[in-house]
Amino acid sequence: MPAKLAARLFASAALAAVLALSLGGCKTTGDDLVTGSVTAPETPRTEAEWRRSLEVWGAHYRENPNDANVAIAYARALRATDQRAQAVAVLQQATIRNPHSMPLLGQYGRALADVGDYNQALDVLTRAHTPDNPDWRVLNAQGAVLDQLGRHAEAQQHYSAALRIVPGEPSILSNLGLSYALTKELPRAEATLRQAMARPNAAPKVRQNLALVVGLQGRFAEAEQIARADLPPEEAAANVSYLQQLLAQRAAWSKKGRQPYLPAPDAGT
Repeated sequence: MPAKLAARLFASAALAAVLALSLGGCKTTGDDLVTGSVTAPETPRTEAEWRRSLEVWGAHYRENPNDANVAIAYARALRATDQRAQAVAVLQQATIRNPHSMPLLGQYGRALADVGDYNQALDVLTRAHTPDNPDWRVLNAQGAVLDQLGRHAEAQQHYSAALRIVPGEPSILSNLGLSYALTKELPRAEATLRQAMARPNAAPKVRQNLALVVGLQGRFAEAEQIARADLPPEEAAANVSYLQQLLAQRAAWSKKGRQPYLPAPDAGT
């Protein structure tokens, strides 16, 4: 199964300890943009649209590298087209030019997480919001980075804090569920992922994470049924094949007493 399809269908995240994928699918939305500047267009959805977005925002960036919104949009397009190191470089320079921009710091922290620089990512994300005005997206990203560092209890505290701001947010619930899976609390992980899946705005990867957690509990037929749902036949078959590979790898690694394959929580866009 091609790596890109696996990443898109199963998780836009790193497979903990064994298979590195992207920490975050990169959607260009207005959530983190600074007011009073160029604003981002509608979210690209296809690879071709992302390539076009990269051209447009790259041109804007070359014309005005000091514009925080342009840097954010350009970096997102870079991340979406697997140019993560360049995204880090763009955001690093942007934060130097705009040192007090919390949206920029939030994006920079996520980009650092993309390239596996988790300690620096955590430091930057800590400065991307304040205790008296917390940002749930930053809390969610901090949780994902803490999980990558193996600090699962702290990660779960950050997810819980984010859920107090936006109860029921599926991206947070999905990360929390995966965090429980990483601490081998599989029934609790399943319940949390089912809660995420029940939300109308849940991303497809929530369903795929649920399928994996169900499969890890030995309910293979149910896991395959979940993995096939809402997909065209060809993609459903590929998704099930990938699920089966992960579960087989998990069984082999478990016999050796080592960490099974699991998708890592997602630091977000």
